[in-house]
Amino acid sequence: MAEHHRLEQLLSALRDDNEGLRNHAAAGLGQIGESAIPRLINMFGDDDLVIREAAVNAVVHVGDAAIDPLIEALTDDEWAIREQSASALGKLKSPRAVGPLVKALTDKDGGVRTAAVWALEKIGDPEAVPALVGCLMDAVLREDVARVLKKIGDTRATDALIDGLKGSNWIVRRHSAEALGKIGDAKGFSPLVEALTDDDWLVRRNAAESLARLGDARAIQPVSALLEDENEMVRDTAEGVLASLGWTPE
Repeated sequence: MAEHHRLEQLLSALRDDNEGLRNHAAAGLGQIGESAIPRLINMFGDDDLVIREAAVNAVVHVGDAAIDPLIEALTDDEWAIREQSASALGKLKSPRAVGPLVKALTDKDGGVRTAAVWALEKIGDPEAVPALVGCLMDAVLREDVARVLKKIGDTRATDALIDGLKGSNWIVRRHSAEALGKIGDAKGFSPLVEALTDDDWLVRRNAAESLARLGDARAIQPVSALLEDENEMVRDTAEGVLASLGWTPE
């Protein structure tokens, strides 16, 4: 009975205007453990974003015991509960959540899909790469997905990132140019050389840096053209890249 009363007090405190009190309540609910989970997940659907975030923090405090209920909540009828469940699973960083989060990448709600990408980024499991590659065609997700693929750095993403490097979205091109260098697949060499003439200065700079990572001396001639680039940062980067490839000024 005393625990029930404490649970109700802490749940009520999650709605307080004072952030410190909300954080204290979240920690307290985490100590209560599994018995608090259903009520907290139900609060994921609250109209107030602050309440939703406080409930997520409280569930994360519970720890591993919350993983299975959160996975189940990914299929809830209410989008906000699915979205916050994905967010919580990302914060818990459990590999067990990868499969369910991959399924959430096809959710009908864009916010849920975005939260699933964010969660998979936090977990960082390469097993999510094939599904993330498929999401590069999703106009809502492609920029975030390109960033995540860059972070994971798996060769299975090479072909999709090459396509992204040639696409119309400059943010995707920036991430793709950087990711191809991190992955280190030689297939990226020619597309990266082409990207040295991209309209976007950061794509040009990222492409040059990635060519340095590939370490192919054939890049010296195309990169040297950037020594006359209109952007100072691109010019400076080109100098460093050329030095790393063994080029010396005449």
